[in-house]
Amino acid sequence: MSLPPEKASELKQIIHQQLLKMDVHGRIREVLAETIRAELAPEHQQLSTEDLIKALRQRGIIDDVMRELKFVTDVNEKERTSAPKPSTHFVDREPPVLKKTNIDPTRRYLYLQVLGGKAFLEHLQEPEPLPGQVCSTFTLCLHFRNQRFRSKPVPCACEPDFQDGFLLEVHKDSLGDGSKMVDATTMLSICDPVHMVLIKTDTFGETTLVASYFLEWRSVLAAENGITNVAVELLGVGTESKVSVGVLNIRLEMYPQLNKMLSPEITSTQFTLERQKTAEKERLFLVYAKQWWREYLQIRPTHNVRLVKIFAQDENGVNRPVCSYVRPLRAGRLLDTPRQAARFVSVLGYERAPVIGGGGGKQEQWCTLLAFLCRNKGDCEDHSNLLCSLLLGFGLEAFVCVGTKAKGVPHTWVMTCGTDGTITFWESLTGHRYIHRPINPDDPPLVEQPKPLYPYRTIGCVFNHQKFFGNCQPSDAVEVCVFDLHDESKWKPMSGEAIKSVCPPGATSSVPPFPPLCASTVDAAVTSNEMELQLRILVSEHRKDLGFSTVWDDQLSYLLSPALAAYELERTTGVSAGNEEFQDAIRRVVPDGHTFKGFPIHFVHRNARRAFATCLRSPFCEEIICCRGDQVRLAVRVRVFAYPESACAVWIMFACKYRSVL
Repeated sequence: MSLPPEKASELKQIIHQQLLKMDVHGRIREVLAETIRAELAPEHQQLSTEDLIKALRQRGIIDDVMRELKFVTDVNEKERTSAPKPSTHFVDREPPVLKKTNIDPTRRYLYLQVLGGKAFLEHLQEPEPLPGQVCSTFTLCLHFRNQRFRSKPVPCACEPDFQDGFLLEVHKDSLGDGSKMVDATTMLSICDPVHMVLIKTDTFGETTLVASYFLEWRSVLAAENGITNVAVELLGVGTESKVSVGVLNIRLEMYPQLNKMLSPEITSTQFTLERQKTAEKERLFLVYAKQWWREYLQIRPTHNVRLVKIFAQDENGVNRPVCSYVRPLRAGRLLDTPRQAARFVSVLGYERAPVIGGGGGKQEQWCTLLAFLCRNKGDCEDHSNLLCSLLLGFGLEAFVCVGTKAKGVPHTWVMTCGTDGTITFWESLTGHRYIHRPINPDDPPLVEQPKPLYPYRTIGCVFNHQKFFGNCQPSDAVEVCVFDLHDESKWKPMSGEAIKSVCPPGATSSVPPFPPLCASTVDAAVTSNEMELQLRILVSEHRKDLGFSTVWDDQLSYLLSPALAAYELERTTGVSAGNEEFQDAIRRVVPDGHTFKGFPIHFVHRNARRAFATCLRSPFCEEIICCRGDQVRLAVRVRVFAYPESACAVWIMFACKYRSVL
């Protein structure tokens, strides 16, 4: 196999670096000296290459080198072959695909290095992980000007060993002349911070948001030699937003180096001016919001108890206008339809903000989008804000609704207004859609009224990135509400100009920019195979404990696939298809006098053991798994559907067939 000269030199460089890393040269010198001393007689002054290689092989040095050198498969070659991978294949064990970074010499880059952490005191007592042992890890996620990065996971420790570098492109065509090298003064006007989110993943794969930090990178513009080192103190989230969780050592460097640096006085003056401008806009909005609220209360005293939410706290405990949590978000090629977007949001995990202590009170925490996506789970507000943003990106008139569901539990959902006046509610946690038809309380008793199917009880306000309306109808019950948002006697609007002053694109740096969505890194076929194999082992072990043998029917397992695909299609589109073919195939494979039983179940995680424990709690599923009788054949099929941000919808179906004995 011949290589082009540049590829050959690149391969030589990789091998040379690997040999240096393992100190192979030093070990060869030691072996050479030892061999000459031990094996050469005085009359033999010549040592052949074969002798040296034999000595190196005997001491295991060649084996060590071959073990360390991992050969990376060409990405394009992988894409060309579409043969199914065996179920024994584990993606995580593959060497990472090496990708070159194309650096444009006409652009400016910020090289951000994370050089370790310290003072993560919560992990002071954690023992050193043994080689190969599964342990909790920290992962650092970054977002800067539409670019996203993720560090390698490092074991949780008091001084976590972060050693990662990220090349952030500063210069974008949107800044003007794309062919012109951007200078320090122009970069000083870029007020986008580097948003850093620290995530902890425990041994069961559960994620926790540890810290969220906005790094002001422009200090490097005034640094000597264009390099600066920063110790970033990370604070906790929610109720711990004033408590330090640890310190990251960060090094910032500009590429290519700036010809002319700015003075520290210029950068500090710029930062002060920006802070003052932002603070003044926020102060004026607060004055306006107070006035609006006073007017709203004067309409009807009972408005005081309605859920009209103008501000909400983010993960850092900062109060921000609710409108700033929403803006049009386009998913590129990752999502094709609004209903697919609703399905994607619904498979992101649901978790209420954690509360320390009892009392049953709900902790207030609306997450920034990056924190929500990196953690892959959040509260109903996070789901609603993301779904509303995606629906706005698809060109719909969408709003987040704040109200209550059964038993007065506060809740948020999404509403879209059609051009024909149709009002549709979207439940962000399930992806369900409901058409709203209001009940007219003035109608005579004999007039048949529509029966609401949605779970919502009251509604206090609706908002998106440009509009905010407070519900001022006599009753805040959803079923009697009329959603004519242009009628100010029913919905009290806020000034669009006031909202624009504190929400993008009119706002300054206090509101974090939205990150783009990332494609899934989950191989759906491989993950499906792995989970299916694990479930087969778990079922066999469970039946063995009960004294039953287990015989698997591979053909029956395969025939369950169309049903799982149809369930996911129905969840996404609301349309059921392919049921007739599935039933026909099952009738053919189950002989006369035999009984077939099947049990489908849906999860949004990929933990087979956890899924199996949940399945056993269902009497229908337990009946199938613990089936006893004549000619019992068992089947299980797993189908993983991958969505952006590595979110997954996992469908599992257990089935059995056996001879009916009366």
